[in-house]
Amino acid sequence: MTFTAELAGVPVQVKCRFEENRDFLANYLTDREPKAAVEPSEDDLRRTRLEMDRMAERQGFRYERVADSYLENNALHRLIVQALLPFGVLLLHGSALCMDGEAVIFTAPSGTGKSTQARLWREAFGDRVWMINDDKPLLRLSEDRVMVHGSPWDGKHRLSRNVSAPLKAVIRVRRSEGNRIAPLTRDEAFLLMAKHSWMPEDPEEAKRTMALRQEMLDRAAFYGLECNMSPEAAKTAYRGVFGC
Repeated sequence: MTFTAELAGVPVQVKCRFEENRDFLANYLTDREPKAAVEPSEDDLRRTRLEMDRMAERQGFRYERVADSYLENNALHRLIVQALLPFGVLLLHGSALCMDGEAVIFTAPSGTGKSTQARLWREAFGDRVWMINDDKPLLRLSEDRVMVHGSPWDGKHRLSRNVSAPLKAVIRVRRSEGNRIAPLTRDEAFLLMAKHSWMPEDPEEAKRTMALRQEMLDRAAFYGLECNMSPEAAKTAYRGVFGC
């Protein structure tokens, strides 16, 4: 089947085998003329299966065989992110929310508490906060700023919307007994982007990704948050980022 999905403002033609993957992208379907195209091949599915095998081995658990539709979904994700790169779009692993019309992204290794911090903000600030994406938001350069866009790949809590907001800050989360926040140095921010943003294997695409990271470093603010899981953590982070 063939359809067009618009992600980060870019219409992408998608060819896939499984109806459930069209349903997965239902909130992003568009009638706009596509500017890029993706179609997972059998090789893409085999590659995805091998990557899952390796991840299972590294993490020390037994890999369970998954359906081909799931493999296709993961292959589509990689191919779409790759297709968006020429349009100034970068995938960042993090939990993105919108606070008073501006986006804040929490980044951290899985299990550290980035989704928990996003939840604490929703609890502390109520209707002023809503989720953009809880796992894989898309960042796109737009003139003199960075826009944060939702995607359907949104983590185990399935928190996302097909929306966008200008980026206010990226916050690195580390656990601590107390709560404090401070700006990151440029070197720290660079390492953060390198660790949590997608990097393609192709050398030319990798160079383009590096340049895109550098531009985003120039246009966004980066902070380090050391925090516990109390409501005060959200208030500390908010005061540090918004100066209120």
